[in-house]
Amino acid sequence: MVETAFLITAFATLFVVIDPPGLVPLFIALTRGMDPDRRRAMARRACLIAAVLLTLFGLFGEAILGFIGISMPAFRIAGGLLLFLTALDMLFERRSQRREGQTGDPDHDPSVFPLATPLIAGPGAIASMILLVGQAGGDWGGAAAVIALMLLMMLVTWAFLMAAPLLERLLGRTGVIVITRLLGMLLAALSVQFVIDGVRQTGLIG
Repeated sequence: MVETAFLITAFATLFVVIDPPGLVPLFIALTRGMDPDRRRAMARRACLIAAVLLTLFGLFGEAILGFIGISMPAFRIAGGLLLFLTALDMLFERRSQRREGQTGDPDHDPSVFPLATPLIAGPGAIASMILLVGQAGGDWGGAAAVIALMLLMMLVTWAFLMAAPLLERLLGRTGVIVITRLLGMLLAALSVQFVIDGVRQTGLIG
């Protein structure tokens, strides 16, 4: 039985890594000039592709690591460091600058790249799925719980993308920046916890 506290932590981890509010400005920029029906199709396709990618890595990512000789504690530490770098990007605006530097093209389909990957199912989200499935106990029940949370997160992400024009008007640029900073702080704390857990599993600390 997966603990409720773990489920809450897992959902929070996926939320801050995927960062649906931070995707809103990018989605607006990438789909500028498109009609509403095409915008909805882009959001739906991006979330579906990201869900498939994250499910595959959640189920088989640890086996792939074992095949190439990487231990799970090592990956926890590396994943935690990666998430910490992502948090720094969010806190100091480098992430949003990279995102906003990409411009939309009405004749281009951005649903696969850059929306589905690397912005939704990016390195941080992939690492989080592998780590969370491992923390859930490694059985099918725990994996199913994490995947269910990820699918719920995809629904949340889709809802944010659908509400992008409204959220842009309500929050304004300053509001989006404030939310991104808060998520970055939370992600930094969670990433440190990943590193601590990985080091503890190596036996270096009790």
